[in-house]
Amino acid sequence: MASTHFDVIIVGAGLSGIGAAHHLQQGCPDKSYTILEGRDAIGGTWDLFRYPGIRSDSDMYTLGYSFRPWRDGKAIADGPSILDYVRNTAAEGGIDRHIRFQHWVTRYDWSSADATWTVTAKNGKTGKTERLTASFVLNCSGYYRYDAGYMPDFPGIDRFAGQVIHPQHWPENLDYAGKRVVVIGSGATAVTLVPAMAGTAADVTMLQRSPTYIVSLPDVDAIAQWLKRLLPAKAAYQLTRWKNVSLQTLFYQACRRYPKLMRRILRQHLKTQLGRDFDVDTHFNPSYNPWDQRLCLVPNGDLFRALRRGDAHVVTDHIETFTETGVRLQSGQTLEADIVVSATGLNLVALGGAELSVDGRTLTPNETMGFKGMMLSNVPNLAMVVGYTNASWTLKADLTAEYVCRLLQHMDRHGYDACTPVVDSDVAEEPFLDLDAGYVRRALEQLPKQGDRKPWRLYQNYLLDLLHLRFGKVNDPALHFDRVDAGERVSAQQA
Repeated sequence: MASTHFDVIIVGAGLSGIGAAHHLQQGCPDKSYTILEGRDAIGGTWDLFRYPGIRSDSDMYTLGYSFRPWRDGKAIADGPSILDYVRNTAAEGGIDRHIRFQHWVTRYDWSSADATWTVTAKNGKTGKTERLTASFVLNCSGYYRYDAGYMPDFPGIDRFAGQVIHPQHWPENLDYAGKRVVVIGSGATAVTLVPAMAGTAADVTMLQRSPTYIVSLPDVDAIAQWLKRLLPAKAAYQLTRWKNVSLQTLFYQACRRYPKLMRRILRQHLKTQLGRDFDVDTHFNPSYNPWDQRLCLVPNGDLFRALRRGDAHVVTDHIETFTETGVRLQSGQTLEADIVVSATGLNLVALGGAELSVDGRTLTPNETMGFKGMMLSNVPNLAMVVGYTNASWTLKADLTAEYVCRLLQHMDRHGYDACTPVVDSDVAEEPFLDLDAGYVRRALEQLPKQGDRKPWRLYQNYLLDLLHLRFGKVNDPALHFDRVDAGERVSAQQA
């Protein structure tokens, strides 16, 4: 009979979960673990999304794992290449043998009496509920709902005679050749779809309520290619990784400290890409400052090329109603369409939407505060991966998994069974994510809080996190350790 108790249960077999398993195998080789994956394949986001042109919106030298160099030529990679990278990582490390597919986690129950989590999952193959136990849970299920993307309640949508598609649920073999397509949205998905569909479709229009900052970068990193010719692959990868981390950090800090200057620089960048006759101020000059929301990346300016050629258009307006044949705007203009793609974003959720209970008391994530951006106050032996909003997700995922391994090692050395972050009453609450984006605002009531000081503050700074998580002390004063047999609680200072 297969074991149902593990030292660690990892939830999710996407980019984060496979990386976490690697770190666990390296840092805690004596720990037993399993990965519970709700779907029937490895890859997470990169297996779920199948829309045309899907690609990374971060360079692969920082989105790739710290321990496994990205060897493909393109720094801005397509979805299938990233999926192969994740799957090959799992196969080479034997991680794929630890995955239980179609196990959708619905509940976590912690018992302090025996320092154990009971994880409830629905088995998609049998339809039955299964329960597994673990000493520690590492949630790598991401931050959005996999079963449903965000779909606004568009007026008159039922009257539309064409197809309405959400990119999260792209139909297999959709034929859009010669069709009129309206893509609603201005984020990363929209700016990917428009150039990918342009040229095949009769016409593609990006309909946005308000503009987004968009930056064009080459999809091949010339410096990375030069370093590959001079150095061993791993050394070249690490140097390129640090180069890109440094540039990302400098750019982000410049945007936050000198928003007016960076707005002018970005506007001039767009003028160069689109030409002097293009109405940049209407369509690509946002009302907010750079990095109040996440910037969009278009490799080699593919969106701008489609707009210059006339294969695609951008309209900035509000929807009044859908009609039988398209979308009527508040300005009175009508966009005729055969297909409407609602690239309107994600539904954010913590812990994959699973219920959480500690010693019989149900907790919502909103009642908790994030410790170092990865654990939850008053929730023992549980960590979750939350990547950066201003840099590559995997940078933080790697650091989180490393820290969890250090924490497990520390607990083993001292004979502790449980570790619980406890927040002081004088720590002020702040929103968990500091982004003024619609998908974040919609979800704030479902997300944990962050505090106004460390270790409760969620830093969007890889260098700071590197110091705190990889090299800082594990036994933070906010952590309380317990030994079950002795009924003993130990402060971090004593630990």
